[in-house]
Amino acid sequence: MRKSKNFMHNLLKTFKLGSSKEGQGEEDWERIAAQEQKHFAFDALVAATKDFHPTHKLGEGGFGPVFRGKLEDGREIAVKKLSHSSNQGKKEFTNEAKLLARVQHRNVVNLLGYCAHGAEKLLVYEYVPNESLDKLLFKSNSKKELLDWKRRFDIIAGIARGLLYLHEDSHSCIIHRDIKASNILLDDKWAPKIADFGMARLFPEGETHVNTRVAGTNGYMAPEYVMHGSLSKAADVYSFGVVVLELITGQRNSSFNLDVDAQNMLDWAYKMYKKGKSLEIVDTALASSASADQVAMCIQIGLLCTQGDPHLRPTMGRVVVLLSKRPGNLDEPITRPGLPGTRYRRSRRPHGLSGSTGTTSGTSSTAMHSFGSGINTRSATQSTATTTTMSSLPSPSDPHGKRPMQS
Repeated sequence: MRKSKNFMHNLLKTFKLGSSKEGQGEEDWERIAAQEQKHFAFDALVAATKDFHPTHKLGEGGFGPVFRGKLEDGREIAVKKLSHSSNQGKKEFTNEAKLLARVQHRNVVNLLGYCAHGAEKLLVYEYVPNESLDKLLFKSNSKKELLDWKRRFDIIAGIARGLLYLHEDSHSCIIHRDIKASNILLDDKWAPKIADFGMARLFPEGETHVNTRVAGTNGYMAPEYVMHGSLSKAADVYSFGVVVLELITGQRNSSFNLDVDAQNMLDWAYKMYKKGKSLEIVDTALASSASADQVAMCIQIGLLCTQGDPHLRPTMGRVVVLLSKRPGNLDEPITRPGLPGTRYRRSRRPHGLSGSTGTTSGTSSTAMHSFGSGINTRSATQSTATTTTMSSLPSPSDPHGKRPMQS
């Protein structure tokens, strides 16, 4: 633990960009390398990425480009290179280094080390081979078929475990602030890894929420955060709920374009659920693999997590417990999903229903029974009816991607 604390302290000291100590960068990095064994020589990263060749570029964010590389020992890495021209990128870059220095979980991307070479500042991560979730879910029908229901359910459960770790089990409570499909990376075993901590925030112990500037991505931000800058763990829970419903529907919430009477994908999912037609929101690519009980449970969890009143959303600990149990009766969502620009009214919980700290109800909604009887059952006639119903859904189409919120 002491070594971990020293690593973070030395890392932060080195990343005080523009400070009077910046000229001592090379000497500082050599010292840190000897102590922490997490320093990468700049020449090694140049060789690993073929001099940061464009063909090795994986993507680019506000901080700068990310490159794929291979070290001499055979390890594949992703190198995040700080842009010299982005002040916002410097803040996000330093923030990510600070938060990930002491974070280690199988569902959170692993920071391997760092490098400073003159004006160059770089962070080195494990390479995650199966790209980000959005590229498979939204941008390629052929690749989408790789995401059968079992993989999608495992992705949902893995993201939940990663968020629970950040909220409850890491060195300090960390609120990610930008949970979305493009920030979920998939490794060679399809395990999800939460990435991009540039906008994440340490949460003060004992506080219920903090007020901060709004930064995130349209379609994933909780309404109380968008409207009032009120940030709490419930904001991450909301974003998680959006991702859950995107995985089930194959539709991106921020650019939902089906010709239906709904403001967005969340509104559509809620209305179909209340009508007892949950089956009709399921991605057609899941027709042959979806488990009725699990899908029904995950639809309810997604709707519970995206309720307008943050006090009614479950904690991530509660979500992990629900996902680990055999599918059964859950609480019916009390309110509509929260939409930016709408006010929520604190709901009085009916007896037997639970919020962020409650327990499951023994009651079941009509929608649950309707959904559960229509998909992937042992009856041949039911199975045929299910395939017909799901294949009639229009194919998702989303030429547009992320729409970041300007802060």
